[in-house]
Amino acid sequence: MTKLEQLLSQYAAYHLNHKNIVSHFAGIPLIVFSIMCLTARAGVMLSGFELTLALVIMAITIIYYLSLDKIFGLIMLAIFALAYPLAYSIAQWPLAAWLLASIGFFVVGWIIQFIGHFYEKKKPAFMDDVIGLAIGPLFVLAEVVFMLGFRKEIEQRMLEEARKQRALMDAKIMNIS
Repeated sequence: MTKLEQLLSQYAAYHLNHKNIVSHFAGIPLIVFSIMCLTARAGVMLSGFELTLALVIMAITIIYYLSLDKIFGLIMLAIFALAYPLAYSIAQWPLAAWLLASIGFFVVGWIIQFIGHFYEKKKPAFMDDVIGLAIGPLFVLAEVVFMLGFRKEIEQRMLEEARKQRALMDAKIMNIS
């Protein structure tokens, strides 16, 4: 099992309910976009180019994703490249409008996430492992790719391992009760 499959499996163990997964299709993009908006306002000019904190965070994230999987990393790079100009334009809005929009996206995204976890009857993955915050967007991308019929071998291994991990989590809860 590759590192990508291990990380996706750990995340998927908290996300086996279809309603929860669907909620993540809206919640996670909103949260990621809100972070882009919030961090695109902080930057420095370098030779006529504004290097924003958002660009730095996106670059680090993409390098990490590429280290896990070239295909998913490149797709995420394209998604970030498409989303960043809009996030940057929102970051140029007057202070109150920028903050209201950015924080609004963030709060709505998390509300959607927690609604999904209500259906799942499990806490979010990041509460047990902070790496879940970085894997969440990759998980959503992977789920879309799987739904389109691609990379099914990864999905199969991920789900098999996730179900095993979930059974262990559930057994621990039963032993505690």
